[in-house]
Amino acid sequence: MKRSLCGLLVALAFTACKQEEPGKIEPLQRPAGAPSTPPSTEAPEPAAAAPAVPKDAVLLRWNLVQGTPVAYRLSLTLDRGAPAFESAPAEPRADKKKKGARASPAAPTAAAPSVPGEYTFVLDLDRAGERHLRLTPSGGAAPEDATVSDRGFIIDGLPVLERNLATLVLELPRDPVRPGETWSLATALLVPDALGTQFRRATGGAERRNRVKLVSVTPGDNGEQVATLEYDLLEQFGGILAPARAIPGKRPPVPTAPEGADSDDDASGPAGGAELGATVKVTGRGEFLVKAGQWRSWEGTLATSMKGPAQPAMGLPVGTYQARLAPVSAPQAPAAPAPATPSATPAP
Repeated sequence: MKRSLCGLLVALAFTACKQEEPGKIEPLQRPAGAPSTPPSTEAPEPAAAAPAVPKDAVLLRWNLVQGTPVAYRLSLTLDRGAPAFESAPAEPRADKKKKGARASPAAPTAAAPSVPGEYTFVLDLDRAGERHLRLTPSGGAAPEDATVSDRGFIIDGLPVLERNLATLVLELPRDPVRPGETWSLATALLVPDALGTQFRRATGGAERRNRVKLVSVTPGDNGEQVATLEYDLLEQFGGILAPARAIPGKRPPVPTAPEGADSDDDASGPAGGAELGATVKVTGRGEFLVKAGQWRSWEGTLATSMKGPAQPAMGLPVGTYQARLAPVSAPQAPAAPAPATPSATPAP
């Protein structure tokens, strides 16, 4: 009896040693085929939304649809009766001439090249979402291609003249704008660097103004909004184009003073340098359909004057031109031929 009781006490003590610490939780067995990580019950974070347009502002963008090109025709009409305006003055020279001395002859003005009277702009959206521009001048000249952004910014392509024209009528502001706000265009109306290292700018007379203003936003038909834009651009410069440097080993020609002037007078022309300058002024007004993303109208004046051989620096044609942009309607399908009228005379 005593032996059995002792054995029972030993068994109970051995069992108590195997008991696990209190508070431990046995993990549940996961059913076969169940995912290792349970799905999260939290809602996913929303994607970053586009910046909201303020209530009193508008975002001007070209609305292009794949397979439906948008075409405009820009007409340039030379206004021969427009008054000419002065270009920027050249560097002032010291007046050393005697009283009654004959002035030096002015440097001749280079003839301006002919400019096409019309340009056709075609905007298209390809399958990859890129926007393309094809600009075709009238007169049979080869078209020029460019890549543009959704606001009409010329990313690449086009020569200087065509690029300036396209920028004037296509480029829209980068950010949303309110009535009364202004922005600038990526134009290069004058490029004095094209005159080379022999050109020396005048210390005064240069001016540059590049401003487009949103005048108003008014309601249109069928819930449309009409944004009225005004353009005011001006670029002006003047200076002296020094004569070409002498060839090594060859004695340069000695400049001769004009008749009636002192020998130490600063002669003009090839020996003393040619005075030159240029001025470009652009004014315009357009009405842009905000929801449709297209122009309703655009008209402006491009006025350019040139003094001396400044033609390489000109980014627009010399003269005063009235510019007008008009949409080009899609060509109509040819009419089907009318059915033959049956003859009243029975066939033999």
